[in-house]
Amino acid sequence: MNSKASSADRIREKKKLFLNREQKIIDAALALFLSEGIDRVTVSSIAVKAGIGKGTVYKHFLTKNEILVRIMLDYEESITRTLAAGITKAEAGESGAAAKAYFESRLQRPELDRLVQHLEVRLIDCEDVAPQLDQLHQMRRSNEDSLNSMITRLIDRGVLEDVPPHYHYLACWALAQGAVELCFSRSWNYRLDSEDLMKFITGVGVTIGNRGQYRDPSKLSSSKSKSSSKSSSKSSSKSSSKSSSKSSSGKS
Repeated sequence: MNSKASSADRIREKKKLFLNREQKIIDAALALFLSEGIDRVTVSSIAVKAGIGKGTVYKHFLTKNEILVRIMLDYEESITRTLAAGITKAEAGESGAAAKAYFESRLQRPELDRLVQHLEVRLIDCEDVAPQLDQLHQMRRSNEDSLNSMITRLIDRGVLEDVPPHYHYLACWALAQGAVELCFSRSWNYRLDSEDLMKFITGVGVTIGNRGQYRDPSKLSSSKSKSSSKSSSKSSSKSSSKSSSKSSSGKS
C-alpha cells in the first residue's frame, strides 16, 4: 500500500516538475519575443533564457510554432476566464462588468495583446498547429455565444440599445483594438499619461452601448437639415418683415 502511494506521489511530483519547466520555457520565450521580436528568437536562445538545454525544450514543444501557439492559447484562456467572471457579474446586476473585464484584459498589457495578434497572422495557415488554432477558435465561439445571451437579456431589460447583440461586442472590440494600436503609434505614444488614458477608454467602453446614448447619424443629419431649414425660414421671414416695414414707412 505504501509502495503504491509513494509511486503515485513520485508520478505527481514528476508531472509537477514537468509542468513547471514547461511554464519556464513559455515565460522565457514570451520575454524574448517581446524584447527581440518573433523572427530573431530561436529555440536555442529560448533554452538559454530558460536555463535549460535545447533538447529539453523539444521534450515539451516539437517546433517553435508550438511555443508561439501556446502563448496565444494561454492569453485567450486568460481573457476567457476574466470575461466569464464579468458576464456572471453582469447577469447579477452589474451591467457593465463584462465590458470592463474585456477592456482590462486587453489593455492591461497592450504589448502582449499586439504580439498575440501578430502571432495569429503568422500561424493562421500553419498545418503543424492547426489543432491548437481550432481550440483557439472554439474558445472564441464559446465566448461569443455567452456574450450574445447576456447582451440579449440586457437589451430585453432596457439596459442596452436595441440593436443586434454583435453590434455591442464588436464595438467594444473595435475600441479596444484602437486603444492597443494607440500605445504603439509614433504620433501619440510619447505621452506619459497612457495608463490613465487606458482607464478612461475602459470607462467609455463600459457605457458605450447603454440605452439612450446612441444617435443614428442619418437621423442626426436629417434633424440638422430640418433645423437649418427652419432657421433659414425664420431668417427669411424676418427679412421679409423688415423689408415690408421699410416699404410702408417710405410710403407714409
